[in-house]
Amino acid sequence: MQVELITKQKIAAKTRVVAVAEGPKLSPAVKALDTESNGAISQAMAISNFKGEQMEIMDLIAPIPRIDRLILVGLGKNLDQLQAEDLGGKIYHHLQSKKVTSAVLDFDGPIVEGPEFDATSLIALATGLLLRSYGFDHYHTKKENKSFHLEEVALVVANPDDLKPALDQAKALVSGTFMARDLVSEPPNVLFPASYCDRVETLSEIGIEVEILDEEKMAELGMGALLGVGIGSSKESRLAIMQWHGGQSDDAPVALVGKGVTFDTGGISLKPGAGMEDMKFDMAGSAVVVGVMKTLALRKAKVNVVGVIGLVENMPDGNAQRPADVVTSISGQTIEIHNTDAEGRLVLADALWYTQTRFTPIEMIDLATLTGAIIISLGHEYAGLFSNSDELSNALIAAGENTGEKVWRLPLHKNFDKQIKSDIADMKNIGGRAAGSITAAQFLQRFVKDTAWAHLDIAGVAWHKKDQPTVPKGASAFGVRLLDRYIRDRFEQ
Repeated sequence: MQVELITKQKIAAKTRVVAVAEGPKLSPAVKALDTESNGAISQAMAISNFKGEQMEIMDLIAPIPRIDRLILVGLGKNLDQLQAEDLGGKIYHHLQSKKVTSAVLDFDGPIVEGPEFDATSLIALATGLLLRSYGFDHYHTKKENKSFHLEEVALVVANPDDLKPALDQAKALVSGTFMARDLVSEPPNVLFPASYCDRVETLSEIGIEVEILDEEKMAELGMGALLGVGIGSSKESRLAIMQWHGGQSDDAPVALVGKGVTFDTGGISLKPGAGMEDMKFDMAGSAVVVGVMKTLALRKAKVNVVGVIGLVENMPDGNAQRPADVVTSISGQTIEIHNTDAEGRLVLADALWYTQTRFTPIEMIDLATLTGAIIISLGHEYAGLFSNSDELSNALIAAGENTGEKVWRLPLHKNFDKQIKSDIADMKNIGGRAAGSITAAQFLQRFVKDTAWAHLDIAGVAWHKKDQPTVPKGASAFGVRLLDRYIRDRFEQ
């Protein structure tokens, strides 16, 4: 979908979207149209009991000769930025449901005693429109099964040139989000480690330096934990490294590390068959890293960032990793495998150690659909946050509140270490049912040196079973907006 900025003089589309505050209180655009219609719009609002409450929508067909459809949208009494985004998503969904191909949003001008709808609010609304426009129907072959998509929306502003940079930034964020959603949505026979790397390599076209390590190179480095996960698959494992150089050449980078299990059967510790199809999104953490890197490059972020993703497929076969195996990680620490379905932490163990050793980052954040236990703890509202740094945690929590991608901090403590104590190795890869998300984070912490580090367990928020205002059913790309905002606020002010 194309979104552009226009002046009132360039309005052409036959579908018009206008704003009404709670009361109802009319915007200048609605007042002008009401006068032109000899009060028909006000009369329709009164008959329909339209009050302008937040998210309320009323659809008028052919209210005046030059408009086919007039859509009144309620702003309520107050409208913050996240609500403005949600409103944009609702507007898109309404236009889509009416099969509108082109529309003009005329929210220009103040509403007396109504919520302030300034330029920032308008960009937030445009962001919501764009985010909700996502669809993944590449594999439908019949037209009737494909979703209808709104083609273009024009936003009326007094001076388009003033707002274009902000809209371009929003489009960069949406582009990265959509790439992450695409990666998560792809079927596992299409997206596996090698083909995933092909997608990552396209980022070189926008200035990202990409490097791919194959199994031979990872074996030379001693990545026995990561390689053990993929040994049962015919699809070779990979480690993809992305670097964005937007800061000073001597600035230490921010590091983002993602779990990329392109399909997770559980391995020898096989998962139940029911619902296993959802395990195509066990690489959502890696997809978020890719999406953030794309966003940063498109908006020319003034910061150095490195993204590292471990890509494996966890399959059972005669050569697959077994419970009771012992593997040696790149750090030299040994791990006894008690459950081959606790594989993501093995991938991250080597990726984290490699990242901090090679790049000496100022901070390091990993993302993973790591544990089902985090869903028991936090449901589908928050990602779990574990960290060795209060400062880093507070910054992520603030970014989450500002973007709606919320995180909740859970504890790390040495007392949990006894649950992952092994009789024959330095540790085992699972700590039992109690505090499952915490013991997984405790495991990861053993592969972090002195770097400020945060672990985000996104298992409960990576995929939505129902439509959300700015996220259609399916892959959410939770974390792209969070980390983009975090990097912007923390390193680009």
